[in-house]
Parts: sequence; structure tokens; C-alpha cells
Amino acid sequence: MTTETVEYIRYRIPEDRSAEFLSAYTHASAKLAAAPQCVDYELARCEEDFEHYVLRITWTSTEDHLEGFRKSELFPDFLADIRPYIENIEEMRHYKPTAVRGRGAAVPTLFAWAGGAEAFSRLTTVFYEKVLADDLLAPVFEGLAPEHAEHVALWLTEVFGGPPAYSETQGGHGHMVAKHMGRGITEPQRRRWLNLIQDAADEAGLPTDPEFRSAFLAYVEWGTRLAVHFSGPDAKPPAEQPVPVWSWGAAPPYRG
Repeated sequence: MTTETVEYIRYRIPEDRSAEFLSAYTHASAKLAAAPQCVDYELARCEEDFEHYVLRITWTSTEDHLEGFRKSELFPDFLADIRPYIENIEEMRHYKPTAVRGRGAAVPTLFAWAGGAEAFSRLTTVFYEKVLADDLLAPVFEGLAPEHAEHVALWLTEVFGGPPAYSETQGGHGHMVAKHMGRGITEPQRRRWLNLIQDAADEAGLPTDPEFRSAFLAYVEWGTRLAVHFSGPDAKPPAEQPVPVWSWGAAPPYRG
């Protein structure tokens, strides 16, 4: 379980001091940004009552905040910036995330944006036709099971935010990794795999917008590099892990 903790600091700032308060935190935030113990931060203002603010800071752990940041060279300057507003604090506590979490439908999953299960089924069908006809990759997939393309489609479906059918029928990340152990995949083979799946994505009609394709390519870069690592002679199987779920990353879908 993650050790990250979320600190909430609730302020009540008179409206005639709001400009100076925001200016002070704009200056103080540079110390948070420079702190290795700080994951992220955000200062929000209440819409219903402009005098109320909430500062949310995610720390790598409560100890890292109290023993790391507060005892660091950054803290005195941070404290000097916010000291005039300490008396306006109504709450300052750390909170641990619970298992109740998730995402709404405002931003579609990569799975939904791609066109759902049918899109990934088309992708793997086209892709493995190319693989078996390729002089560099065909030897790696010699004796390919008839259901292999279907299993990879289930894997990609789950990775990109669709139903967890791969986990339910095949296993987690460790099961997929085990498929590559001892295969001795080379960098040229990895690069060819990467190129062919991008060609297959074009032919299968997957979205071509830059946001989707950058996220798609980010995953296949990560996944193929892991495959090369775990196919090596000295690789050790990883501990059992869930199937990774990929997101849009830095660029969510553009909807003009």
C-alpha cells in the first residue's frame, strides 16, 4: 500500500487580504516544488465563500513531511512566506487515501476512445498476420497458439482501461511476463515489433489523434522494453502484480 499522505490546510482569509495571501503562496510554492518530499500541491478557493481556501499537499509520507521537509533548508523560507497567515488556519491534518477511489466518465478511457474490445481484436488480428510474415519476428513466434492474438487483445483491453478479462481468465502481470522468460528477445526484434504494431494500429482503424497515439506508443515502448529485460538470461520473475492500467498521461483527448 502507498505510504503517500495528503495534508489539508484550511484557511479563512478576509477578502481584503486575499491578494497578498495568494501572492505569498505563489512565492512559497517554489519551496514545495523544490522539495523531494512533495509529490504535488494545489491551493483552491471556495466558490460559495471566497474567504475559505484549502491547500492540498501530497507528501511521500507523513514522516518525510515532518522529519524531512520541515527540517530541510527549504522550510525556513517557506515558513517566512506563510507566517502571517498561520493564525488564519482552521485545520491542518494529514489524511491517508482509502480504497474508495476511481475516475468518472468526464475523460474517456483509452479503451473507450480506441473503440472498445472490437478495436483491440482487430488490432491483434492484423498485427499477428504481420508478425508471422516478418523474417525477423516469425522465429520468435514459431508455434504460436491459435488463441494467442485473442489473449493479447484481452491484455491490451485491460491495460487501456477496459474490462479485466485478462486478469480473470489468464492471470496478472506476472503471467504475461512469464511468457517472455528465456526467449532472448533482441533490440532489433523489439524495434520491429514496435513498428509493426503501429502499422497494425493504422490498418485496424485505431484513432490517429496525437493524444491517443502518444499514450498508445508510451505503453508499447514500456512493455516491449520490459519484454526484452525479462527475456534475458539473468532475468528473475517479478513478484505477482496486477495488470498495469495506462492513462492519457500529460495530454488528455482533444475535443474541439
